[in-house]
Amino acid sequence: MKSELYERPILGITMGDPAGCGPEITVKALRNKEIYDMCRPLVVGDSKMFEDSIRILKEKKIKVRRVSLVEDARFEYGTIDVYHLDLVDMSQFQYGKVSAMCGEAAFQCVRTVIELALAGKIDGTITNALNKEALNLAGHHYSGHTEIYADFTNTKKYTMMLAHEDLRVVHVSTHVALRRACDLVKKERIYDVIKIAHNACRQLGIAEPRIGVAGLNPHSGENGLFGTEEIEEIIPAIKQAASEGFNVEGPVPPDTIFSKARGGWYDIVVAMYHDQGHIPLKVVGFVYDREAQRWGSVSGVNITLGLPIIRASVDHGTAFDTAGKGIQNEVSLTNAIRYGMQLVRNKDK
Repeated sequence: MKSELYERPILGITMGDPAGCGPEITVKALRNKEIYDMCRPLVVGDSKMFEDSIRILKEKKIKVRRVSLVEDARFEYGTIDVYHLDLVDMSQFQYGKVSAMCGEAAFQCVRTVIELALAGKIDGTITNALNKEALNLAGHHYSGHTEIYADFTNTKKYTMMLAHEDLRVVHVSTHVALRRACDLVKKERIYDVIKIAHNACRQLGIAEPRIGVAGLNPHSGENGLFGTEEIEEIIPAIKQAASEGFNVEGPVPPDTIFSKARGGWYDIVVAMYHDQGHIPLKVVGFVYDREAQRWGSVSGVNITLGLPIIRASVDHGTAFDTAGKGIQNEVSLTNAIRYGMQLVRNKDK
């Protein structure tokens, strides 16, 4: 069933934690006919949740169709094909509640979509948000999607990329304590991330990627005055990458590198740790409407690089505080689908 290069790719979209916003924003995203014009979406999850989202949204033109095989999906606009997994006991279910049942449901959706991609049944995977507490309550001790994907695909060298419009960031480390993150700033890892970043930009259609590498310390260490990681680890990694032909610059002070990237200096930035990369992306991608007292835009995309399969994701959480109310914004999911499609199109180029 795997689609040919120039056909609409089949993208598997996970439900996410059913107590969160995943089912709702999936229905909202798939109300857009343009999605069906560019790809063939297959939702992986419990069909009951999508039926309930349709009820909440009072959506009369969209219906759900259960399938048990990818080959049975029709990919027709107006009908959401759900690769049905019977995961949620509606008599025990509650929106916005952390539970082992919902953590298990979210995990099984991720596991299934990875298996479908590895088997060549689908071309790429798109993930909705899961809740880490619920995931751990269900007995799955991962810090997030990235680590699940790495484990199930047996991938050792990988990284997270966040993207909003032309601002792209990859990370040397992500879900570890800040003290530990500083210890992980090592030449070999930084070099690997630079190389992964270069390849990702090429896959996105950027022929000659320009890579900016952030420093770890204030002012990038000020020649050792505020720390020596730049001298001992970051600069040697940059020099090695540059000697191999990568267009890479740094270490650039962390307080200016993202403004430069926004201004077009770089196609992608290598951040040293989670918040260094996440904060600037979310400042530009997450817009809160003061007057309406709600989020007007939540539009970043999270992509795992270095995997043998494609994974793009929403760049927000489960929104437990407003889940089930019909007010969630689907922009991030729509953007993730677009990114997933672009990665599929350029995969073999």
